[in-house]
Amino acid sequence: MRIASPEDLDAVRKIGLFKIQPDRPRIAVGLATCGIAAGGNELYDRLGSIIREGGYDIELTKSGCIGFCRQEPIVSVTIPHKPLVLLHHVTSDTAEDVIKGVLQEDIPKNLALCRVKEWDHITGMIQYGEGFETIPDYHEIPFFSNQHKIILRDAGFINPEDITEYIAAGGYSTAFSVLTGRDPDSVIDEVKRSGLRGRGGAGFPTGLKWEITKKAPGSEKFIVCNADEGDPGAYMNRNEMESDPHMLIEGMLIGAYAMGISEGLIYIRAEYPLAIERLRHAIREAKSYGLLGKEIFGTDFSFDIKIAIGAGAFVCGESTALVASIEGKIGRPHPRPPRLTDSGVWGRPTDLNNVETWCNVPVIMAKGAEWYSGTGVRGNSGTKVFSLVGKVDNPGMIEVPLGTSLHRIIYDIGGGGAGGKRVKAVQTGGPSGGCIPERFFNTGVDFESLLTMGSMMGSGGLVVMDEDTDMVDIARYFINFAASESCGKCLPCREGLKHTLLILNRILAGKAGVEDITLLETLADTIQATSLCGLGQTATNPVQTTLKYFREEYDALIVQDLPDGGR
Repeated sequence: MRIASPEDLDAVRKIGLFKIQPDRPRIAVGLATCGIAAGGNELYDRLGSIIREGGYDIELTKSGCIGFCRQEPIVSVTIPHKPLVLLHHVTSDTAEDVIKGVLQEDIPKNLALCRVKEWDHITGMIQYGEGFETIPDYHEIPFFSNQHKIILRDAGFINPEDITEYIAAGGYSTAFSVLTGRDPDSVIDEVKRSGLRGRGGAGFPTGLKWEITKKAPGSEKFIVCNADEGDPGAYMNRNEMESDPHMLIEGMLIGAYAMGISEGLIYIRAEYPLAIERLRHAIREAKSYGLLGKEIFGTDFSFDIKIAIGAGAFVCGESTALVASIEGKIGRPHPRPPRLTDSGVWGRPTDLNNVETWCNVPVIMAKGAEWYSGTGVRGNSGTKVFSLVGKVDNPGMIEVPLGTSLHRIIYDIGGGGAGGKRVKAVQTGGPSGGCIPERFFNTGVDFESLLTMGSMMGSGGLVVMDEDTDMVDIARYFINFAASESCGKCLPCREGLKHTLLILNRILAGKAGVEDITLLETLADTIQATSLCGLGQTATNPVQTTLKYFREEYDALIVQDLPDGGR
């Protein structure tokens, strides 16, 4: 079926709505990577066997990740005229209890996490009846109540492998209204006024980049999605693609229309097999409904998306290295200019945004620039998705307004240190970020504030460290990662990081003197100032911030009277 009219879109929406809220019980197992790792596939198979063997009239389906990783496997249960209920820590051993509870309309209270009486995103389309009042409400769970979900609004509620459920939640209706009723320049203007900045870390104004790309000379241009997420502990983009892939496709479709571009690429690392599988499936679905390909929505606009798979080199997150990899070359950066907007993929003007940036676009166009810019702080509109990991009590995938304090994220959402231990620091921005001590947790998380602390937003990884963490060893860990991921093209990064690692190893072995600290500081500054690309320019942030905020831990390891030849 090709969707070419509002009536077509509404017909598909009704199909999806019936799947989300059927006239029979529905059980959805969270089967993103985190749920699968916790035993989700085995649970899904066990539930399926029980339903088949018993001949029960129960719909079993999949959902994405709702973000509360500590509670996996998470299962959502919908009984007609009852509130949707999220169950946690469900295993194959408790699968029969779930089925029994569904049949008796009495959910096992020991498995119940919370109830969702109204799915906020589609209130007005689906109203859940009262019931199960002893189960906490979704908004009474601090992990959820302290978030503000725009990007993750449907993650964990819809089946990521069913386009009709995405459409039921409002999907593609924005793209339809844009392609059939908006001037391309007005779309760019809307994105500019929204204040959306690139969520890959640099924070460049998205609408301005689109405008530059559109005005660049040449009839053949490309848009590219950077899905080469490689920071240790970061999995925001992976979750977005696994849980709601059509959100990314719709964002790229709107952006392509605004810039007048007919070809799109998603560059994704091979280490994300489930995300690749679901993206491919979503692209096939979109094509079958006429949402990709020729004459989309009956207009004269055509657009298609292809997937380019990278080997997983961290440096290929850098824009010029990414383009080289797409072209089949070694993924190494080159100096700029020219910038990608002038000469990108195969020498053509190219717009590059990351997954989360594209996912913001449908919401901005649906709600308007003023609505969107009402979230966040001045100069930092909207929300940011973070992976909250490390020594924190509630690790998971979260979304908060830009400007939210580290304290709120770590304590109100994350529950503080794991096992009640004192939190010592948090690293923001992945291996390129810095370590911020607990005394500065009143800092708001936005592009500029983190830079003043010697750190950065990055793509959104937050690694929490507790009182037992050795900060010198943490610096060594991230320098070792950066040194191993350096492409080796420029000397400051290639040799400088290797020698930085050698010094850190000497310090931790108790074989370093005061002069090694001086050399470490000089090396860090030099590498930062002279490296060719962002990898080297930011790689020493962990060293610089741990020296700045945790100098006493370095000093405690220094041998004051190092004998000659001690090295």
